Amino acid sequence: MDNKYGNEYISRVSNWWGELHYSSLQKRGLAVVAVLVVLISALFVSRGSSQEVIAAPILDIAAVAPLLVVDVAGAVIKPGVYSLPPGSRVVDAIQAARGIKKGADTSDINQARLLKDGEQIYVYPASQSFSGTGAKQVVRKNGPIMINRASVKEYESLDGIGPVLAQRIVTYRKVNGPFAAIEDLMKVSGIGPKTFEKFKAKLRA
Repeated sequence: MDNKYGNEYISRVSNWWGELHYSSLQKRGLAVVAVLVVLISALFVSRGSSQEVIAAPILDIAAVAPLLVVDVAGAVIKPGVYSLPPGSRVVDAIQAARGIKKGADTSDINQARLLKDGEQIYVYPASQSFSGTGAKQVVRKNGPIMINRASVKEYESLDGIGPVLAQRIVTYRKVNGPFAAIEDLMKVSGIGPKTFEKFKAKLRA
């Protein structure tokens, strides 16, 4: 059956070829062009099937992500500005500063908190104690209170701030990170615009 259809196809092509109103020279040129087209097509097909598929390079996101720049100050071995990879935590910043000094107070620092770019980590130095009592001495300062370094006792010294609200401020700072501006204190539950007006002049970012 295949030979029969093949012979019929060749016969039709021969009849069509003979009926072309071209000279023998033109027919030869047409035949050469047809053969070249077939050869070139076959070449492209064979090359396309054998061409290797090159996978797109996978970018290392961690390598291109910007570093976090933080300031580690206070009672650490080597205070300074450090660049840390994204996803670093407060404890990583402290370790970059070679760790804390002996007796330093880290009770108000959440070392598991994720770092924010541009923030400062401040570690309070060892508190001096009264002789024989072992109780920490509260140092009162006449200057403005630094909102990211102030202790609970220092916040209590502000007008309109009691022990509960002072502890709430320090806890908020510990969980959410340092305040960017003194107005951020109003994000703490219990501090409204009227309360903030009472002591804002005594604050410093």
